[in-house]
Amino acid sequence: MKKNIGLLIVVLLVVAMIGTYVRQQINEDRAIEKSALGKDIGEREIGLGNGDTPPDFTLTSLDGEDITLSDLRGKKVVLNFWATWCPPCKAEMPHMQSFYDKYGKEKNVEIVAVNLTSAERDVTADAKVDTVMTFRDSFELTFPILLDPENSAGSDYQIITIPTTYFIDSNGYIQRAIKGPMDVDMLKEYVDALD
Repeated sequence: MKKNIGLLIVVLLVVAMIGTYVRQQINEDRAIEKSALGKDIGEREIGLGNGDTPPDFTLTSLDGEDITLSDLRGKKVVLNFWATWCPPCKAEMPHMQSFYDKYGKEKNVEIVAVNLTSAERDVTADAKVDTVMTFRDSFELTFPILLDPENSAGSDYQIITIPTTYFIDSNGYIQRAIKGPMDVDMLKEYVDALD
C-alpha cells in the first residue's frame, strides 16, 4: 500500500511538471504569435510601416477648416501628398475625385490631399495658395485639400516622391503606401483591402 501511495505521488509530480512545462510552451508560442502579428493596439509604434500608427498632424484646408488626422479614426483614410506642378499628380486627381464621388460615403472613406505648399514654385505664400485654389477649382475637387506651408507633414512622412499615398484603416493604422499615381480601380482595390 505504501508503495502504491509513493508511486501515485511520483506520478502526480510528473503530471504537474509536464503541465507546467506545457503551459510555459503555450505562453511562449502566444508571445511569438503576438510579435509576428504586430504589437497590441495600445503598443503600436508611430511610424510609416504597415501596421504603424501614422504621425498625427493638424493642417488647414483651403476652406479654412483645421483637420487633424487622428480625428478621422473610424473612417478609412486615403492620405495623398501632392503638388500642382507634378504631372502624375495632375493625372491622378480626376481618378481620386471620381472614386470619392462614387465610393466615398458607401465605403466610409475620406480622401485627404495634402498639398506640399512649401514645394510650390510660386514666390509668395499667397500666390502658392492661389495656385492650389485654381488647381482645385479646375479639377472640381470636393475632398479636403490641406495646405502644408512649413512642410511639417511632408517631413514627418518623409515625402520625396510625389504623389505618395498612405492607406489608413478605420482603426487608424497604415496598411499600405503607394508611390506614384493611381486610377479608380487601384483606389477601389486598396480601400477594399482595408478593414
